[in-house]
Amino acid sequence: MTSSLLFHKTFEHPTSDEWVVFVHGAGGSSSIWFKQIKAYKQHFNLLFVDLRGHGKSNQLLKELIANRYTFKEVTQDIVKVLDHLKISSAHFVGMSLGTIIVRNIAEISAERVKSMVLGGAVTRLNTRSQFLVRVGGLCKHIVPYMWLYSLFAYIVMPQRTQKESRHLFVREAKKLCQKEFKRWFILTSEVNPLMRYFKERELPIPTLYLMGERDYMFIKPVKEMVEVHSHSQLLEIPDCGHVCNVERPDEFNQHSIAFIKQQIKPA
Repeated sequence: MTSSLLFHKTFEHPTSDEWVVFVHGAGGSSSIWFKQIKAYKQHFNLLFVDLRGHGKSNQLLKELIANRYTFKEVTQDIVKVLDHLKISSAHFVGMSLGTIIVRNIAEISAERVKSMVLGGAVTRLNTRSQFLVRVGGLCKHIVPYMWLYSLFAYIVMPQRTQKESRHLFVREAKKLCQKEFKRWFILTSEVNPLMRYFKERELPIPTLYLMGERDYMFIKPVKEMVEVHSHSQLLEIPDCGHVCNVERPDEFNQHSIAFIKQQIKPA
């Protein structure tokens, strides 16, 4: 693996030609998918990546590090891994902020995306999350970033049932350095303009939004998106919050695998 590539890990299937690429959210790492591996690898080839500055990619990419990231750059990192592994097209599964990156891959390289499963999708920052981002923006040079991150994790995942997800994300976020946290934090300012554009411009790619019914911060904008997009469908997982692949892995795996299989054209 060359030093300018993201850290990635593959599981190859003995007979399937279908690839599924997993994209985690900000502050996480590919380890958030540990409850998906067993179910998915029975059907497909799997590719897990750690986004720049996250997980095991945090020591790489030193030569790429700019003062500011853009969604375009973060997306291109994944495309480079696909090129390196000679994966011409795949199904993509994203979680939280990773769903924006998946949608952006479809934007810059639609022929590479066969279908999208967007879990805990961020399609717009509502007033409350915009306020949080503003407060975070004001405090990010003063307050230790782990305080901020723990507070955000608690606000996005407040229920007792979401404790495991919160701890997982906070544990992974500890691997980010303060500088890295700031770069990703600044990236949130791109979310709303980008998502407005995505809402107006639907791509003809089958898309499943998998949302916890208690994902209060993000579910309403997703419902609005699905109403205007004919290639999208929404499935709500009962008694579940934001990080649905960790909180309700069996339902997440069952629905998402069934959806991906529906998109595979017989040879």
